[in-house]
Amino acid sequence: MTIRSRAWYRSNTYAHGEFRPERLLAARERSVSVCLPARNEARTIGPILEQLLPLRERGVVDQIVVVDHSNDGTDEIARALGAEVHDQEQLMPELGPVLGKGDAMWRALSVLTGEVICFLDADSERFGAHFACGVLGPVLCRPGIAFVKGFYRRPFRVGHTTVPDGGGRVTELTARPLLNLFFPDLAAIQQPLAGEIAARRDLLERLPFTTGYGVDIGLLIDAYSLAGLDAIAQVDLDVRQNAHQPLRDLGPMAFAVLQAVAVRLEREGRLRGPLPLTFSATGADASHIAVAEPVERPPLASLRAAA
Repeated sequence: MTIRSRAWYRSNTYAHGEFRPERLLAARERSVSVCLPARNEARTIGPILEQLLPLRERGVVDQIVVVDHSNDGTDEIARALGAEVHDQEQLMPELGPVLGKGDAMWRALSVLTGEVICFLDADSERFGAHFACGVLGPVLCRPGIAFVKGFYRRPFRVGHTTVPDGGGRVTELTARPLLNLFFPDLAAIQQPLAGEIAARRDLLERLPFTTGYGVDIGLLIDAYSLAGLDAIAQVDLDVRQNAHQPLRDLGPMAFAVLQAVAVRLEREGRLRGPLPLTFSATGADASHIAVAEPVERPPLASLRAAA
């Protein structure tokens, strides 16, 4: 961790309790949209929306959107509770099928109306409204902050046993080491892969979106490159629980993170290509080679300028 990143940690790290709804309501001068990209989250989407929708009723946020691609009734639950629901495949359909979480987030900008955008994961268990208020807080209450990440403890459950900090395996084994090595100013970011973010629209529209799992670390690095370290903040959201992926599924996820970082290093002239485009599975599927070409959607602002 650099001297600069230590100083940043002291000045730009907050606790979610600093940003209660009434403070946001009093401080905000910009419209706010909250977006939940969802895929088969019928078990969790209802409890999450029951926490978020009162924020809209109180005027803390203006728009709550579920961008859905499910076959388990997630969309029906969300719509019945009063959320605005859009089918991912119907957003900018001329681009073809949605290529992953990052692509869904990028397309969602076409229906999100807020000047501040908050993205939240739709698979969180024991979700509280503080997840939204926490990451929105620095953008709404502190001048100069344009991009915010959430962080939390990640308990890992195996049967009836819980390991308090056993979750976040791709984060600890891939994402954070990469940032320490290549982007040391970002070494104090506790959860670079967190899906809980808030940002000013005018910044998000100037960033490319990696279409798959690498979107979160890609947005972080690009926000740093474009807006600078002082424009970034992080907020402690306490604990996040969700269903964990089996180990065999983590390899492709880690590979996507590596690719997203490598693309940015290549762009900066610090890595010479060509980049590997395949990932070989292990175990019984060792003969299977998946093509994993990193695809990015361009900054929306560049599309408007070209129109």
